[in-house]
Amino acid sequence: MSDVPFETAPAPPTPLPAGPPGAPSVPPSPALAEAGRSTAAAGGFESVAGPTSPPTSVRGHRTADAGAAAEGEGSTPPPTSALRRIPAAERPRERLAARGPGGLSAAELIAIVWGSGTRGRSAVDVAAEALARLDGLTGLARASDVELEAIPGVGRARAAQLAAAFELGRRLLADWPAGRWTVRAPGDLADRLILQMGRLEQEELRVVLLNAKNAVLRIVTVYVGNVSASLVRVGELFRDAVRTNAAGLIIVHNHPSGDPTPSPDDLHLTSEALAAGRLLDIDVLDHLIIGHDAYVSLRDRGVRFDRGHTRAADG
Repeated sequence: MSDVPFETAPAPPTPLPAGPPGAPSVPPSPALAEAGRSTAAAGGFESVAGPTSPPTSVRGHRTADAGAAAEGEGSTPPPTSALRRIPAAERPRERLAARGPGGLSAAELIAIVWGSGTRGRSAVDVAAEALARLDGLTGLARASDVELEAIPGVGRARAAQLAAAFELGRRLLADWPAGRWTVRAPGDLADRLILQMGRLEQEELRVVLLNAKNAVLRIVTVYVGNVSASLVRVGELFRDAVRTNAAGLIIVHNHPSGDPTPSPDDLHLTSEALAAGRLLDIDVLDHLIIGHDAYVSLRDRGVRFDRGHTRAADG
């Protein structure tokens, strides 16, 4: 035995509080560590090893489940998935930038409004099917929300986008024209009003107010409903003309049936308007009847109207 007292030996470092009371204060020897690993492999020492991270297989299943849940949250794929099959230069937005709106088909313009397609289908494909099902752009514009939502790939959101786009177009036509323009022939007026009135589901009677040179001052809607001489008060045709001191006017109304052939009521209303205009010294220059894609001018049909067009030409 050594001559140095045991009590005077340096004290070992204070053990960490991780182990249970009475545990050795020094790390196990390499041999003991190896034995522990062997025993752990055989299924022992689980409590000594402490908590461990979940097995890789469990983590893998949990990640896959989370990914599946995230995928189920929305059915719309990434916007580029359906476009990858289309060359970049042929995509709607790129074609719009290169050619302008007039160089795109109706399906491509609708695709730009929608912005993206559905799983496995581009917006152009969905738009093309919608146009085919509803007989073109006109049918699409007149379709109800229920009809639009029934088309595969459209749904409520895209139906709302279409309705908003068409309504903006209608409002633009309603606000048009912003400046004055001159009516030199029936077609000058009819070609513009067909866009506004050709597909209306109710009859509308409008009056186009003109100055002495046949420049349009205002377009006024006088009546909505069944337009006939027995229901329309002739005085209403001239009310705004008197207020604006208009020199002349043109009567315009539509036939929802699409056939612009004049009816006996149309001819009778024209006759009464001509008589009232002569009393008020306001020239009634024409009566246009608008159909779906055509019109009839009673002036061209031989009805004797006032001299407004001749006077404007002479001036």
